[in-house]
Amino acid sequence: MIILVTGAAGPAGQAAVRRFTGQGHTVIGVDKSGADGTLAVDLLDFDAVKGLAREVAAEHGRVDGIIHLVGGWRGSKTFAETSLDDWSLLHDLLIRTLQHVTLAFEPLLKASERGRFAIVSAKTAEHPGQGDAVYGTAKAASEAWTLAFADALKGTGSTANILVVKALVNRAMREAAPERRFPGFTDVDDLAEAIGELWETDVNGTRIDLTAG
Repeated sequence: MIILVTGAAGPAGQAAVRRFTGQGHTVIGVDKSGADGTLAVDLLDFDAVKGLAREVAAEHGRVDGIIHLVGGWRGSKTFAETSLDDWSLLHDLLIRTLQHVTLAFEPLLKASERGRFAIVSAKTAEHPGQGDAVYGTAKAASEAWTLAFADALKGTGSTANILVVKALVNRAMREAAPERRFPGFTDVDDLAEAIGELWETDVNGTRIDLTAG
């Protein structure tokens, strides 16, 4: 399979890359930083994203998976302390990059016999606390966009779904705080496994809760 992983240099992205390359798939890792061998593409530059899509189309003719893992968090103690500068940042990271990737790569995902698209959202999108106003709103908007994308994929072999977590944890975080339990957090390796399981189901436009249990 041809798998595109955006935000590939982050902990979740690295876990997804490990999972799919370990199974012998062709993985195209993209990250603005260009770190860890990823392609340095600014996903806020729509022309650059469309250029990447053209390159993938020329080489592969399709994508079988797009794992959009560009993330970020901003919050405040109280609603009154909310910073709209934080909103601008999260709008770009969580919404605008998603819009550019889905718009540019929709034809390539539809060209797959069994394509899969996924984002990671958070429980706070459902019931944001006052300090999560900007983050919860950005996550809710990214979910709405993904559900619209799922509707566009109906009638094809491809799907788009949302994986919901409380928060993510990785090995570095555990090693930095060995006494901490991280209750309810989803390990990035478990997230990668859940992403892989999307090819075992035909559900489309679904919020898959990884916090259960």
